[in-house]
Amino acid sequence: SYTLDQFCVEGVTASSFVSGGSINITNANESGIHLFKADSALANMEKMSLADAGQNLKKGLASLESQGFDICLIDTAPSLGVSLAAALFASDYVISPIEPEVYSIQGIKKMNAVISNMRKVNPTLSFLGMFPSKVDNRKPRHRRNLEALQNAFPQLMIPHTVGERDSIAEACAIGTPVWGIKKSAARVAAKEVRALAEYVFNKMEITA
Repeated sequence: SYTLDQFCVEGVTASSFVSGGSINITNANESGIHLFKADSALANMEKMSLADAGQNLKKGLASLESQGFDICLIDTAPSLGVSLAAALFASDYVISPIEPEVYSIQGIKKMNAVISNMRKVNPTLSFLGMFPSKVDNRKPRHRRNLEALQNAFPQLMIPHTVGERDSIAEACAIGTPVWGIKKSAARVAAKEVRALAEYVFNKMEITA
């Protein structure tokens, strides 16, 4: 959220969406981008039942839609808990980033099982797949792990990767898109990010 602080909506935080109260956006900015920042009260979500958390979140998203919002991107921690399950319950699409490291790969089967089970109670949920992130092709283990992932989950792997590049970290630090940085490495990163975004937009049938 640090990178998007300039788009933060005052008075409405992430926990507002699971508290069950009404959500009214009165200070909309002209950028079209609005950030509902994570707050300490969000930790209480893990104490809620999935039914309550999921229904409240779904109600909150419906409130946003009624106020003219088109897309809501929910970024959750990778841990398997109520917050992730509630997000899957209330969402139409899900995409899972995966680092080509052993500790990250070990959780894939559990994550896919959670998504599969959640589709039973939310049949509108569409799994767009997993995309390799922070890939460094100079590292042999990354190449090996990426090949193993593609062989093990050929139908679930998105055919685009985002490399581990300093230009992305630099863009996040100064709060600008990576294509706003005038470096050759940043241009490569921009192509990767845009290719992934275009893939997702096409799957969601979103037109620019």
